[in-house]
Amino acid sequence: MPERQLANAIRALAMDAVQAANSGHPGMPMGMADVATVLYSDYLKFDPSDPKWADRDRFVLSAGHGSMLAYATLHLAGYARPTIDDIRNFRQLHSPCAGHPENFELEGVETTTGPLGQGLATAVGMAIAERHLNALYGDDLVDHRTWVIAGDGCLMEGINHEAIGLAGHLGLGRLTVLWDDNKITIDGSTDLSTSEDIAARYAATGWHVESCDGHDPADIRCAIDAALADPRPSLIACRTIIGFGAPNKQGTSATHGAPLGADEIAAARKELGWTAEPFDIPADIAAAWAAFGEKGKALHVEWNDRLASNEKKKEFEDRLSGKVVPGDAFKAYLDGLVAEPPKVATRKASENTLSALTADIASLLGGSADLTGSNNTKTSSTKPLTKNDYSGRYIYYGIREFGMAAAMNGMALHGGVVPYGGTFLVFADYCRAAIRLSALQKQRVVYVMTHDSIGLGEDGPTHQPIEHLQSLRAMPGLLVMRPADAVETAECWALALAQTDRPSLLALTRQNLPPLRHDVTENLCAKGGYRLRGASAARKVVLVATGSEVSLAIEVADKLEAAGHGADVVSMVSTELFDEQDAAYQADLLPAGALIVSIEAGTTFGWERYTGRDGLRFGLDSFGASAPIEDLFRHFGLTADAITPQILARLSN
Repeated sequence: MPERQLANAIRALAMDAVQAANSGHPGMPMGMADVATVLYSDYLKFDPSDPKWADRDRFVLSAGHGSMLAYATLHLAGYARPTIDDIRNFRQLHSPCAGHPENFELEGVETTTGPLGQGLATAVGMAIAERHLNALYGDDLVDHRTWVIAGDGCLMEGINHEAIGLAGHLGLGRLTVLWDDNKITIDGSTDLSTSEDIAARYAATGWHVESCDGHDPADIRCAIDAALADPRPSLIACRTIIGFGAPNKQGTSATHGAPLGADEIAAARKELGWTAEPFDIPADIAAAWAAFGEKGKALHVEWNDRLASNEKKKEFEDRLSGKVVPGDAFKAYLDGLVAEPPKVATRKASENTLSALTADIASLLGGSADLTGSNNTKTSSTKPLTKNDYSGRYIYYGIREFGMAAAMNGMALHGGVVPYGGTFLVFADYCRAAIRLSALQKQRVVYVMTHDSIGLGEDGPTHQPIEHLQSLRAMPGLLVMRPADAVETAECWALALAQTDRPSLLALTRQNLPPLRHDVTENLCAKGGYRLRGASAARKVVLVATGSEVSLAIEVADKLEAAGHGADVVSMVSTELFDEQDAAYQADLLPAGALIVSIEAGTTFGWERYTGRDGLRFGLDSFGASAPIEDLFRHFGLTADAITPQILARLSN
């Protein structure tokens, strides 16, 4: 069977599906079809009957707009989905063949891609996880590679700089990027926007670089073989023609993001020698593609035999299942918080909690974007993960917040690792696109975001979060938690690890906070909000606060009670968890008839959802300033002396 005809099956499905949908990107799948065929036939280790086989190779289509390349190869290689009907319904409602590959739609899709650059950066995390688990369990159980198909856009995006720098530094030689070097973007020739030497850039970051004719199978194999022989991560520049086979449009941006049209498809069929009807794959071509998957099935059988006899079988299976159970160290730590309640910053409380959790849970793998001493993310159980020792459990990411977040997504998607990473909350903006993909893909990634308000002090408004908490709370599927003391911080960590289908973000203080909770019999943070202290006098006010402002709410409540007005104090650790409680619980905590008052050292935007339009909202609706912490809280009116009179005035009206 001529390899060109095997590749033409990809081209035919791509141009037909895009034409049927009247929407999509046929150019990249048609241009990279030869490369993908060589990859599947000779190199990619996969078992289509078990897409979640732990030791499969990971394939990431970073250029997610070319999704028909993924759907065509999955179908041809024998995966149960997508079916040919799924492909016929490309880009239609409820079809698993979405406009961009979604890992929650098809098991054979390793990660959701589409935002350019993130697929490659996520693959770096997958490669890290593979090397880490290999260091623990050996080649018998963990011996696979990570492959990426990336386009010019993936290599232009800023995250590419962060990702390849990290991969080169860690020497991730099991990572190979196949660059669709077609010199075309949406606007036209890449000459319009770039003149950099991409190969030299990769080489400078410690990568091995090869090139090949992306339409010559022998040359493609030669380049891949050279990559496999080199201990460094590899970039292979595959010189291709976008829309290959479409005689009047190939090599131009016209094939990038629009259907070819009926006339051009007919001409392409003639050019390629493809006589089959749309969505019809000739039996001999289908059989040849199916044979690629049979090789992987045999390798899977051999791997199952090795696993069955391995002394670490149960431990390995538990790791891959994602099972996470805090143990004796965590329980002892909680008991200690009751015996000796500490006055500490919640970032320090997080470190203390992590010290217990990392001792209990071997799958926790942490790191920080060059803020280890500020984020307090390293513990005595987490030695560095380096190119010389992948068994470590702590990554020094450098100043690469976006790259860190994407890599953590890759680790979580790979399995066997529960990643957490730290930076300042204000730099969530650098991570946001990756946090969004954590949420979209429902991955257990824990973001440790410290210095969470003007409470960080003298570093000033560039570093002081204002809008960040509310904007993050607005993101679907992200669990944002802002604890008020050491007990709440420990509870929030337990909740974050229990979330198997969503990421969590812990917003933590730089400044010390007094202990407020003195019992650990129940995880009260699990309700999102709870009554920390009930009113003594007849309840007139409910003070709803988060994090460092909960102790401020206690001070305000004391003054209100002294004036004869009963005040509840609610610690609203997580609005997401609170919103998940039943209506009766919410009504009990925020009763009709009481004046609801919110206090948070951030924007007041959104708090009317809980206070109502008649309630009061205290916070900052401007940027901060550079000054000592106490001066800042006084300046912005976040003190009991400033807040209490305003509440009393409202009550008197």
